[in-house]
Amino acid sequence: MTATKTTKTDQAAGKLDARSRMLRGMVIDALDGGGRGHPGAALSLIEIVRVLYDDVLRYRAEEPDWAERDRCILSKGHGCLALYAILADKGFFPVEELHRQCHLDAMLGGHPEAHKIPGVEASTGALGHGLPIGVGLALAARLQGRDSRVFVIMGDGEINEGSVWEAAMCAAKHGLDNLVAVIDRNKLQSYGPTAEVLDLEPLAEKWSSFGFAVHEAEGHDVDSLREGFAALPYESGKSNLLICHTVKGRGIAEAEHNPSWHHKARLSPEQVAELRKALEEN
Repeated sequence: MTATKTTKTDQAAGKLDARSRMLRGMVIDALDGGGRGHPGAALSLIEIVRVLYDDVLRYRAEEPDWAERDRCILSKGHGCLALYAILADKGFFPVEELHRQCHLDAMLGGHPEAHKIPGVEASTGALGHGLPIGVGLALAARLQGRDSRVFVIMGDGEINEGSVWEAAMCAAKHGLDNLVAVIDRNKLQSYGPTAEVLDLEPLAEKWSSFGFAVHEAEGHDVDSLREGFAALPYESGKSNLLICHTVKGRGIAEAEHNPSWHHKARLSPEQVAELRKALEEN
């Protein structure tokens, strides 16, 4: 096992740059439009999806089904507001769709849906499905002679699911070094700390024992994430895992480290205004 060694930047220590605040503002737009969502899960993901779509993935927003694209699966589907924000920012669909999230006739729902939302590779929400799908896509790329890579973003609570570990064994068997698993390690799941619900440690060593080459990064530090993704593949013939250490609810002080912000519904205009104010103060 190897681990990236990076110095914490202002983003990791407490400050957000303009782009990170802007993307979080788009998440708040979607919360405002739909009156509901999973803000804690989405806010911990922002820098991960930002770096992937800004610097790492190969794609064409105007041609979402381009055969040579990299595939990115958000397995923790309840964090979809972060994915919606970056897809809208990149032009996969109009930004105005964020304001209609969860409306009866809207494109965007409470979990991402493939074949309905441009840029969404798999319908997720039932946890533990993303990595099995990713293994299949990575195998298909190899068989078809494509150099596409497959990225699967999982939550740390999600990896309690046995299907994740079955897929990990399969990936190791086939030596899928075009597969990149990414863990949003915010250390909270829907109702409490992962250490109390089902302790995951030693997490890096577990994945290494399953045959993955493992790196770690500060999940809100753009430079640390860029370094982690730039080093791919970590070891020839091995699937890759990047553990991203994050804060659930990052960017809204009241929501940070707070499992009660896993999901919010019936947000009032006054509450939304408070969210925007809290973001600007961060």
